Amino acid sequence: MSATATTAASAVPAEMRAIVCEAKGADFKVTTRPVPTAGEGQVLIKVEACGVCGGDHAIKDGAVPGGIWPRIPGHEVVGVVVALGPNAKRVKVGDRVGRGWAGGYCFECKPCRNGNFVACQKHITTGLNQDGGWAEYMVAPWESLAKVPASLAIDQAGPLMCAGVTVYNSIRNAGLKAGAWLAVQGIGGLGHLAVQFANKMGYRVIVLSTSADKEKFARELGAQEYVDTSSGDVVASLMKITGGYGVELIVSTTPSGKAMQSVINALGPNGKLLTLGAGSDPITVFAGQLIGNNRCIQGWASGSSNDSEETLEFAAAFGIKVLTETFPLEKAAEVYDAMNANKIRFRGVLLMDKKQ
Repeated sequence: MSATATTAASAVPAEMRAIVCEAKGADFKVTTRPVPTAGEGQVLIKVEACGVCGGDHAIKDGAVPGGIWPRIPGHEVVGVVVALGPNAKRVKVGDRVGRGWAGGYCFECKPCRNGNFVACQKHITTGLNQDGGWAEYMVAPWESLAKVPASLAIDQAGPLMCAGVTVYNSIRNAGLKAGAWLAVQGIGGLGHLAVQFANKMGYRVIVLSTSADKEKFARELGAQEYVDTSSGDVVASLMKITGGYGVELIVSTTPSGKAMQSVINALGPNGKLLTLGAGSDPITVFAGQLIGNNRCIQGWASGSSNDSEETLEFAAAFGIKVLTETFPLEKAAEVYDAMNANKIRFRGVLLMDKKQ
């Protein structure tokens, strides 16, 4: 623990439990590793919780360029600062912090100098090219951390560092006026948060889902209207609800390109399809569909650590609730498989102190 300040050196063990992906396509492996030391500008965090996310495909399957193996996954991290490396700023020992997908920035490239840190050309991605939170300890650049409000439980804060900031940050940057009609396509891990955030921001929310049995739940989350997309014409239903005008924003959390393309004609003037679900099939659209009504399709990549901190603050202030199932660290591979099989409702979270 040289060159660090910490509460007590004896409080930090020499080794830690961790989950490691040894190579692209390899199974997740439970192992023991030395506790890392906080280097220049870094912070050592005692991890309390870490979410299991679809983004973990990035290291398991090499789904995103830039992966470096072996790697500890996990980018929905919440923990307590136990040591500071030289020149680490803003946080202090004892602070509870979170770390998301955006794991650090160079501050030198043009996107960084323009304040667009998520587009940093030398960015660190948590759990992809630097070790993440599926371990008892983690080091992180100080600038990648968000302070966690004391009122947020650790299992709530973790998913907000990825799923939460993705929906909150994308919706708040969409340029809508209060009272606008907004549709949320899919009501799973991202969707159930999108409904709550959009409702608390003052939008009229329509939920689009593939069955009728989620309507009561959707309305409890804050939806004003519900459309069962398996029954009838979804575009006609949305046009009827909005008085023939169309919705101003569709937040699509489904990975299905076919599902996304099915709702494009329901967009009103200057309407936007916001794609947050990453799947393998393409979105097929004719130019005329976009030219008519000046429509557009836009993707969105989470946010900076400041965006994450503001997400946490908003969630704490307005009572946003993440529906989670919690598991011990050693169950990470099982939770990952259950998530892929759509058997987790709605976010799986690993708790370091939870017993098997």
